[in-house]
Amino acid sequence: MFLPQAFTSLKKLLGVKEAAFKSTWENWPNMKWIGPEFWGNRLQDWELLEGKASCVISAPNRALHVLTHQLGDTSKDFEQSVSILWNNSDLIGKAEAYAGFRLGAKGRFPDYRSAAVFGEGLDVGVNGAGQLFIGENTSRDTIDLAQDINLSLKAEYAEGKYKLVLSANILGEKDPQVSLVKSDIDPEVLVGNIALVSHCPQKLGGEKALASFGDWMFSGDKIVEKADQLFGPICFAQYTLHKGILKMTAQLAPVEEIEGLKISLQIKEGEAWQSIQESDLDPIGRIAQFRIQDWQKDKVFPFRVHLEVPLKNRNQDFDFYGEIAAEPASTEELKVAVFSCNADHGFPDEEVSIHVKKHQPDMALFLGDQFYEGTGGFGIQTDRIEKSSLDYLRKWYMFGWSYRNIFRKVPTAFIPDDHDVYHGNVWGEGGKHAPSDQGWGYVAQDQGGYKMAAEWVNMIQATQTSHLPDPYDPRPVKQGINVYYTDWSYGGVSFAILEDRKFKSAPKNVLPEEAKIQNGFIQNTEFDIKKYYDIDAELLGQRQMDFLKNWAENWDNGVEMKAVCSQTNFCTVATLPEGSIIDSIVPSLAIPEKGEYVTGDAPTSDMDSNGWPQKGRDEAVRVIRKAFALHIAGDQHLASTVHYGVDEFRDSGYAFAGPALNNLWPRRWWPQVSEDHQPIPGKEKNTGDFMDGFGNKMTIHAVANPYKTGFEPSRIYDRGTGYGIITFDKSNRKMKIECWPRNVDPISNPTGQYEGWPIEVSQDDNYARKAVGYLPEIQVRGVKRPLLQLVNEKTGELEYALRLKGDSFTPKVFSNDPFQVILIDTESRKKVEKTKIEIAERQSDPLIFDFS
Repeated sequence: MFLPQAFTSLKKLLGVKEAAFKSTWENWPNMKWIGPEFWGNRLQDWELLEGKASCVISAPNRALHVLTHQLGDTSKDFEQSVSILWNNSDLIGKAEAYAGFRLGAKGRFPDYRSAAVFGEGLDVGVNGAGQLFIGENTSRDTIDLAQDINLSLKAEYAEGKYKLVLSANILGEKDPQVSLVKSDIDPEVLVGNIALVSHCPQKLGGEKALASFGDWMFSGDKIVEKADQLFGPICFAQYTLHKGILKMTAQLAPVEEIEGLKISLQIKEGEAWQSIQESDLDPIGRIAQFRIQDWQKDKVFPFRVHLEVPLKNRNQDFDFYGEIAAEPASTEELKVAVFSCNADHGFPDEEVSIHVKKHQPDMALFLGDQFYEGTGGFGIQTDRIEKSSLDYLRKWYMFGWSYRNIFRKVPTAFIPDDHDVYHGNVWGEGGKHAPSDQGWGYVAQDQGGYKMAAEWVNMIQATQTSHLPDPYDPRPVKQGINVYYTDWSYGGVSFAILEDRKFKSAPKNVLPEEAKIQNGFIQNTEFDIKKYYDIDAELLGQRQMDFLKNWAENWDNGVEMKAVCSQTNFCTVATLPEGSIIDSIVPSLAIPEKGEYVTGDAPTSDMDSNGWPQKGRDEAVRVIRKAFALHIAGDQHLASTVHYGVDEFRDSGYAFAGPALNNLWPRRWWPQVSEDHQPIPGKEKNTGDFMDGFGNKMTIHAVANPYKTGFEPSRIYDRGTGYGIITFDKSNRKMKIECWPRNVDPISNPTGQYEGWPIEVSQDDNYARKAVGYLPEIQVRGVKRPLLQLVNEKTGELEYALRLKGDSFTPKVFSNDPFQVILIDTESRKKVEKTKIEIAERQSDPLIFDFS
């Protein structure tokens, strides 16, 4: 286990009692990362070069925070020093540019991670004119920036205030050449993170490196050391277990340039760690992948990802610890935690990890928008793969920093969504390129395809999905973009994991020009989208539809229930003020008081949802219901539980779209209802049967509309944020859907879910189509819980497939056609079938299926 060096000899030399620190950059080789004790903003702007931490750009507010040491709230003294080499000669004479220290950096929350990403504090240092500065105060004298300088700071407390003494000298000279003193500093200013800072106004900035820092050291009784507050070089790891195959992806920091790295997956047997596989490091995504066959799935195994790094002075070992859970038996309950839509408002989101842990989930699903383009500030960088990959990784690291304690001990699936690939919305068009030469926003994405380069998109997918079970059909799509849609069987439940963006048609390309499409919204208020049901448009694409059909029909041994996971749901549960033609107004809409019903709204027709194209939506829902599958989705920013309808209301399955973890886009559902509207008994009037803006039938059972909670920050808690918990009760074939606000402790407040939840759904409810009649009773002998496949002999299509609960079953059918009934022992693969079975008359003899 690596711990940052406290430098005992330095403590003795300086005579301090508490933590002292000195950087060890001179022992590391060159790399695009500063080390496990540091966090750089932005990641791509800080590199280790020749033993120095170099800010390789001249740009605003580039800070490098130390993670393991902070300025505490005690009234004690401290001091620090660093060498600075001013690299950008173009900025010499420009007093607006500077380099130095940031003191007492504080973020949005009292957490060192929040401060590391968002921290603002008191900047002190040397500016481009060679003057020292402390905040707004500057020295009269100057120092020569053409030479290496040593910058020193002493902070002394007396009579309720701090005095700061800042001095600088040419490196190697003893006496300070320039000094600056500022007294009367409030002690609260000097509480928080310590950082190095390199700053240049945007108007003066450019690609030239601004400054390099070396030999950073600090000491004093005010310094608080927390040696375990490291991040990297193994940042986190995620895994799945499927049919005895363990797949794990370990996310590393940018250490790919270090020669001789050794990465291994180790498990603990007794007291010893045993290496079971080694891996190489992907140089773009910085991931290490492991694949272990014949995993012993009924036993818990502590694991660690082990990294050996050859430093200049010695080899250093690093570890990331976790646990491979024992897979729940097919007859046990399976509890699934569901997440999506993670803006950075609540970073580092510690309350989510704490509260989710209390549910003790067996697995987790992160269904898209693991971050947004604005995560961590600074926007996005889209040029040059080596820079844009690091830009992505900084946001992805923040996600892992928040939630890695959720998935370090349970298997987890990730599905990247539009914002994960730097899109507001994405219609993948089978992987084509979306030209961005006319602009990055609506103009580019409305043309369909991916704005970022295919190599970059593949990197994103690899970091988030390479640990999933192998793709059903691994052939790449256009531009060589890879696919990952697959099924994952775990704990008696099979999850179909879809890519509902990748093959979808861009509405602007298939609808008439008169619709005037912008960002998936119809700008022409006279255009009736419901008349274009038969438009030639893809939703999931033929390849995924073939996969879904195969998945619905074929059940692995031990699979008792099924669910579909996708980026968004198959309807549009959202309203806007009537007459609205685009949803860009959503963030500015007023949040109502609790209990208030908003009037004047109408359903939207947002083609980013899977409510469009309607025909493709109906085809997908028809296939999904054949497996009696629950649908689980993200993306919508509005939690809902919906019962789908195709030909009639409630003739298909249920869907749960989970709440946003942090909600940038607080959608709402406030439909105007007539006097004869019938809500769900005992629930609000915005429940019951509705049609969305495309005419899709949906029965709303619950929604978590934003409302004023009284909790602060309001932009977190007033926007319907939280997570879902779904429990699959395989013995009773039921699913309990829970929807939790992120700040509610489920133990101390067990009734604290959003109004309308929990909701219990039976497996049969997921194919709630009304029966025309029933076939004779099936009686089974010689096998337990076989798979039933019911095939319409007239059409040749599967009607549905279902694992039987007991030794008898009466199949419902939806036509008077003859049917083929197939029963399969999924363990032995033995099959017994009967043909030409028709709707039973009263007192019909049972159908005997004897496997003995």
